Amino acid sequence: MPINIPEKLPAYHVLLREGVMVMSETRARRQDIRPLEIGLLNLMPKKIQTETQFARLIGATPLQINLTLIRMSEHQSKTTAAAHMEAFYEPFRAIRQRKFDGLIVTGAPIEHLAFEDVTYWDELLEIFDWAQTNVHSLFGVCWGAMAMLWHWHGVEKRMLKKKAFGCFHHRNNCPTSPLLRGFSDECVIPVSRWTEVTAEDINANADLRVLLDSAQVGPCLIEDLARRAVYIFNHFEYDTGTLAEEYARDLANGTPINLPGNYFIGDDAGNPARNRWRSHGHLLYGNWVNEIYQSTPFDLNAIGDR
Repeated sequence: MPINIPEKLPAYHVLLREGVMVMSETRARRQDIRPLEIGLLNLMPKKIQTETQFARLIGATPLQINLTLIRMSEHQSKTTAAAHMEAFYEPFRAIRQRKFDGLIVTGAPIEHLAFEDVTYWDELLEIFDWAQTNVHSLFGVCWGAMAMLWHWHGVEKRMLKKKAFGCFHHRNNCPTSPLLRGFSDECVIPVSRWTEVTAEDINANADLRVLLDSAQVGPCLIEDLARRAVYIFNHFEYDTGTLAEEYARDLANGTPINLPGNYFIGDDAGNPARNRWRSHGHLLYGNWVNEIYQSTPFDLNAIGDR
């Protein structure tokens, strides 16, 4: 079954052209099936690009999925048209009575700020705690993952001397994990961040397990069974050209930036980039959706019951 998103959402036609199965709300209502309800709390400035990337990954499974786009209640996006936000996004205060099988919390380009200095930090903590009773499984990405680890486990994000930027080899530490079903012993993942969490801090917490890590850029994928959460610091969802766009943007802004490593053919920015992560990205998010399907209550209202 396909992912159910509004026909007027830009992602609908992008994914349709790519061959991803998408379904309109009208057609979805005719099917006698309990779809999975997944929310995307999109904190990224390029919201249309980000919503398309994640819809692509979670829409590549045989299950019908209703995707709800969520925004912070008071924070106003400066980079996405207000009409788009009004048409397709629900503020958190409007969905707080609902329950979801899964919730993805994206990253945000605010790594230099202390968590407590983020303007929407208080509401974000409210969302994290709400999710413990209203969401069956959480998936934190990059800054969103670090924010969850800080809130629940006191794991610090640490500034790097230079940006971790490029495509890095990662080791599969837990090949028997359902989340890594079908994974190779190694995989390549795009990385773009100024902060990190250390293996020492993660390993000091018995509730956390490192599933993927890199000798160059540290822990990547963390499992937190007690919180029914998964944290990833790197970017399986990226398009082939996303790192190139970031590189060009930083050069144009005069931001100190190194060439994204192991990305352009021959490490030459004049050459095309290579996508070597797409299949593993689909595997990871497909495995996550499958684990939700296998374990979530049939009655959506039973989510959160202990």
